[in-house]
Amino acid sequence: MYAKLFIGLSLVACSLAGAQVADSNQDGIQLSQFTVLPAPKTSGLVLKRGDRLAICGDSITEQKRYSRLLEDYLTVCVPELNVTVRQFGWSGEVTPEFLARMTNDCLRFKPTIATTCYGMNDHCYRPYEPSIGDRYRKYTTAIVESFKAHEVRVILGSSGCIGKVPFWAKDTNDTPQVLNLNLCELRNIDVGIARDEKIGFADVFWPMLTAGVTARREYGANYGIAGRDGVHPFWAGHVVMAYAFLKALGLDGEIGTLTLDLATGKMEATAGHEVLSAHDGVCEIRSSRYPFCACVPAASSVESYPTYGGDDLASDDSIRSGETLVPFNEDLNQFKLVAKHGKASNYKVSWGTESKTFTSDQLAQGINLAAEYPENPFSAAFAKVDAAVIAKQVYETKQIKELFRSPEAKTNLEAVVKRTERDRAALVALVKSSFVPVTHILAVSPE
Repeated sequence: MYAKLFIGLSLVACSLAGAQVADSNQDGIQLSQFTVLPAPKTSGLVLKRGDRLAICGDSITEQKRYSRLLEDYLTVCVPELNVTVRQFGWSGEVTPEFLARMTNDCLRFKPTIATTCYGMNDHCYRPYEPSIGDRYRKYTTAIVESFKAHEVRVILGSSGCIGKVPFWAKDTNDTPQVLNLNLCELRNIDVGIARDEKIGFADVFWPMLTAGVTARREYGANYGIAGRDGVHPFWAGHVVMAYAFLKALGLDGEIGTLTLDLATGKMEATAGHEVLSAHDGVCEIRSSRYPFCACVPAASSVESYPTYGGDDLASDDSIRSGETLVPFNEDLNQFKLVAKHGKASNYKVSWGTESKTFTSDQLAQGINLAAEYPENPFSAAFAKVDAAVIAKQVYETKQIKELFRSPEAKTNLEAVVKRTERDRAALVALVKSSFVPVTHILAVSPE
């Protein structure tokens, strides 16, 4: 199924300026009507060690889902970069409103790199007209130039897509096709700004739109890549968003490789993983880098990831479902086992509580443990980090939207900043202390 979905996605995702693709009449989305300018390419790793990342956007960012996926990933998958994260989402926000508050709310914390995700509210939920594009270009450019003036590198993200006309649109007789054509115009404006300003670009709109078409074809007409209200995605849509930003940040997805010589029983590991023992195909490894875990046991009092028992691949509220719509594990989550010199035709590979059978040729080429074993020895440890991350991001919303706008802040903002930063520091420390090395057993035996 995964391969089929990727093939379907690649067919529709190849549409660039002037290219023609088959229409999808489901929900009225006709992809051939979209002119999608080629996106600037990311060349190499954009992140630098010690970066302070600001994740900026509207209510979709304030959902704290793609931002949570990003912070989880940066914390456990590339800990050597030591990137710290703040989430600045604000429900209903448009670009001029963020521009007005960015000095007070964002730049005061001295980010070194920022992602933006605007356009959904800026498109006004109506058909495109030049005044919408002119306004969006003006304020988006001003945001970028303000960041650059403060030596902040920028990844300019486009908006997501519309799944259905939301109830708050002024004219609910418009169609998703018309509104998405508007959003595509704003996405193309983002491309132009990124090229002119020589900054990064994360294409969120087009992958989400095409993934939605693919998902409805595969999983049914009720699959909503943009959520039930047509705007705010559930987990699957946020996986597509996180994928777009992580790729734009230049991450290569190499979590680690464990290489086992089946003839000698010896194992070698890449950086971030230490082989403690290896005997008769049973290897004990201590890892200070985690693979990304799609589903984890409920561990957060705020909101947990979907649990295994209810994680339906055909559900738009499933992280694992989102991973079928983009090559997340292939591009960003490669934790490989390579087992060479096997004499048997097939081998049983046991990792954690799960066992699977692979051919000798498959093991020699390498299998991706992260994809093959979605529930694995890292799941519980990952859950603890995630619980700390979401608690911190929830407080960041409260800090900016409530405490920075409180009666006390109106008379003594700097005192509020100082006090709330002490409270946030405790939550940051909890994220760091929750991330600990994981010792795990990998056993490979002939069948």
